[in-house]
Parts: sequence; C-alpha cells; structure tokens
Amino acid sequence: MERSLFGARVATYVYFVLCGTLMGAWVVHIPAVEERVGVSHATLGGLLVLLGLGAFAGMQVAGPLTDRLGARVVVPATGVLCGAALVLPALARDPWTLAGALLVFGFCNGGLDVSMNAHAVHVEKAYGRPVMSGFHATFSVGGVLAALVAAGAAAAGAGPVVTLAGVGAVSIVIAVVSARVLMPTVPAAGEAVREQSSPAPSARRGTAGRVWLLAVLALMVMLCEGAANDWSALHLKDVLGASTTTAAFGYGTFAAAMTAGRLLADRLAARFGSLAILRYGAVVAGAGITLVAFGPWLWAAFTGWALFGLGLSGCVPQLFSAAGHADPAAAGANVSRVAGLGYVGMLAGPAVIGWLTHLVALNHTFVLLTLLCVATAVGAGVLRTDSAAPTPRPEEAGTGR
Repeated sequence: MERSLFGARVATYVYFVLCGTLMGAWVVHIPAVEERVGVSHATLGGLLVLLGLGAFAGMQVAGPLTDRLGARVVVPATGVLCGAALVLPALARDPWTLAGALLVFGFCNGGLDVSMNAHAVHVEKAYGRPVMSGFHATFSVGGVLAALVAAGAAAAGAGPVVTLAGVGAVSIVIAVVSARVLMPTVPAAGEAVREQSSPAPSARRGTAGRVWLLAVLALMVMLCEGAANDWSALHLKDVLGASTTTAAFGYGTFAAAMTAGRLLADRLAARFGSLAILRYGAVVAGAGITLVAFGPWLWAAFTGWALFGLGLSGCVPQLFSAAGHADPAAAGANVSRVAGLGYVGMLAGPAVIGWLTHLVALNHTFVLLTLLCVATAVGAGVLRTDSAAPTPRPEEAGTGR
C-alpha cells in the first residue's frame, strides 16, 4: 500500500510538471506563432481569450467525468489529448485556424488541469496530511523546463512546428506510462452506495454553497495572480523608470517567491492549518501589493512583489484541496467549479487593471488587489470545517507531519 501510494504521488508530480510544460511550450512560442499567422497584438489578445474559454469548458467537462470514470482514466486521456493538441497553434495559417487551435488546446489543457487536481485531492486524503501545494509548485517547474527546451531547440535551428510536435509526442508517452500508478479514485460499489445515500439534501446544499464560496475566493486570489503576471514588469518600467532588463526581474521576483512559498506551504499547513495559510497568506500578499502601490523606490517594489508572491503562493492549493475534500465522491466536479471560476479571475485580472489605468495611475490600480486580499482574509473562515482537511491515517495521527 505504501509503495502504491508513493507511486501515485510521484505520478501526480509528473502530470503537474507535464501540464506546466505543455502550457509553457505554447507560451514561449507565442511570438513565433503570431508572426507566422500575421496577426496584430490586438488580434492575438482577442484570440487568447478563446484559449481561456476552451480551458473553462474543459474543466467543466473533465471534473464530473473524473468522478464518474476515475482519475486513472481521465488524467492520462486528457494528458494524451493535450500533448496531441499542442502542435495545432503552430500549424495555423490564418486567424480562423489559430482560433480553432487555441480553443481545442485550451479545452484539453483545462481538462488535464482539473482531473490531475482531483487526483491530487485523493492522494492528499490518503496521505492524511497536506501535499497539494507541492504539486502546484512543480507546475512552475514545467514552465522552466519548457523555456529551456525551447531555447535549446531554437539554438539547434528547429522551428515551432518541430519543437511543439516533439514536446507533444514525448508528453503523450509520459502520460501513458505514468497512468498505471495512478490511484483508482472511483469508489467500490458498496462504498458508492453508502456515499450516495448518506448525505441529506440539506447537507448537500450546504456543501454546494460552501464550494461556491471557495470558488469566489479563488476568483479573487487568481485575479491578483493574473494581474501580477501581466503588470509587474510594466509597473517597474513605466512607473519607476527601470530598464527593460531590470523590469523583467519584477515578474521573476514574484514567480520565484510564489514557487518557494508553495514548496514550504504543505509543512506550514500541516502545522498551523489551511485556514491560517489562506488568511495570513492573504494578509502578507495585501501588505506586499500595498508596498508596490505606494513605494517610490525600486527596492520597495521588489520587496512588495516578493511578499505578494509569497503570500498568494499557498492560497490556491488550499482552496482546491478544500473543494475536493468537501465531498470526495464529487471531488472532480467541485474542483472544476473552483478552478473554473478562479480561471475567470486569472483572465480578468490583467484586463481589469488595464481598464482602471484609464482612471488612475498604474501603481494606484493595485489598491484593488489590496482590497481583494483583505476580502480573502476575511472570507478565509470558510475553511474552518473538518471537511477542509485530509483525515490522518492511523499511523500518522499525532505526529504533526
């Protein structure tokens, strides 16, 4: 049992790296695809919305399917589909074919995202202690890996079609090989009957309401994250007058702090609880972005972006975990709701900040992010419930690990 559980955990890490690599491989090839298709930045921005819409749709389909068929079926299937779809944007020759390619790739990527998170919930429950943040940290590792592969391929003279096809092919093999050690997350017949008959209607309504509250919190947190992704470098360059090279370190500081925070968050959650990670993480993030909004010096901005990333780092994993544990029999569907609404926030964040710049200076638009962090800290009490935490296994009870 210990070996199979460890194997399932390793496989989950593999799929998170895989998802991050596939998305990262597309991101680093955006300029090349834009040039090949011959579209403007504005047109490309509109087309990228289709990627988000496809991902949202894929999440809503894959979540219930994971509950019904099991992660051992859906996770590798979506991994294979996502690997196969990766090359499609590079093959596009006009805006219409690129639109279709992005819609398909987004759908497959969203399905992989939700199904692997649903499987991660079951792995965490079996371990009896927080492990979700570690999975999310490895997603970032996949992005770094994609950048290195793309740089190497470009140095070797390989074009986007060859590179994306190669990454996709390797990803398909990895998705298939890793499938055999995933957990069978569909309950046995007798257990399924008990799970379906036990919850009272009022309890199910209460769980559904709680999941939607978690989704609203995810929307606010991921809106903050999306804003940082697109506006951190521009803030340093346009507001504080930093060079392009120095400004790039704004996002780098945020991303590095977020990755480091996620590597630490599981141990902190095991010791202090997921409620503390969400509440105090939001407080730290709020303090950081306030420093960014009003700090007149570069060192203050770098410190603020680092605190913002560190504070946000553990928030999303706690929300996904709580959604999955709210009703293990519907973990996929619940995670899809939280991830889907959160993804809307991620897409909306850059646009909302951009719109606000018509009214106030860029740095002052970040006050909105401060308010969202405060609202998240206030709403963190939704995690104060036993179903938000995994049940310790007997041999781990009382160890504090």
